[in-house]
Amino acid sequence: MTTLKWFALALCLVLTACNSQTSTTSEAENSHSDRMNIVSPDWGNAATLTAMGHAPIATGDVRVWDRWVGSPKLPASITDLGIRYQPNAELIAQLPVDMVIDNYFYEHARNLYGDVPAESVMSAAKGETATWADYTEPTRELGVLIDNPKMAEDYIAQSQKNIQLASQQFKERYPKAKKFAVVQFADANNMRMYVANSLFQPALEQMDRELVVLGKGNQWGFVPIRMGDLAQLDDETCLLIIDPLSPITRAEIDDSLIWQRLGYGNTRCVGELPPVWIYGGMSSLISLANNLSEVSLKGGEVL
Repeated sequence: MTTLKWFALALCLVLTACNSQTSTTSEAENSHSDRMNIVSPDWGNAATLTAMGHAPIATGDVRVWDRWVGSPKLPASITDLGIRYQPNAELIAQLPVDMVIDNYFYEHARNLYGDVPAESVMSAAKGETATWADYTEPTRELGVLIDNPKMAEDYIAQSQKNIQLASQQFKERYPKAKKFAVVQFADANNMRMYVANSLFQPALEQMDRELVVLGKGNQWGFVPIRMGDLAQLDDETCLLIIDPLSPITRAEIDDSLIWQRLGYGNTRCVGELPPVWIYGGMSSLISLANNLSEVSLKGGEVL
């Protein structure tokens, strides 16, 4: 009789454990199924969502993401929509999409998504000078859209800590370097200088550094300049060059007599930064801060 009681008790425990495991698995599956499947042709939203922990299931031009965006890395499972401005309609039709998050630049393609709801989120300056709020508010919008505001708030708080840490690391390495001009070369003589209404303003401001500009920017946050215009910068301003920079353009710059007379790398300070998506959101601010904390500066007296 005692043996039968022990057998019954053991059987009950096994069944309970099985039921518990089944319940846990079911809860996990339900939790996964509750996660919204987001598609975003826009790299800025795709990057911030990925950094927050809710990567989209698809974005565009994945093949060149590392060249222009860099960080964060996209999950291996993400689907490439093809060209961002003209996504693949047949591919989209096969995806289990719950929502599309884009911005005004991609609204022309919304008819490709059928009845799937689409929302516009844009991280950009609302005035002549970009502010921290111009990037936190869109991040909060993303949190609301994915039905997880806490994820967005946690990411904003962690982002600010990361920028402060990057700032501290940079100051320890280059305590005298306080003023920066930021450019990206189109060719050996023409470049974009990023100004007060670009993401470089709030990023450097958060790091207690100054962005030096030569003019008022367009809606994209830059002013076109020529290499000779860099002579207007004072000797205390360090020039930051944003990649990508092709080997041919790099060689032409090195051979330029104007560049040689400007003295960058000798009498003037210069540094080269990895790619950061210029038109991105909060994740671009973090990438920029981290890149700056690791940059190798050379030339000039500020070092």
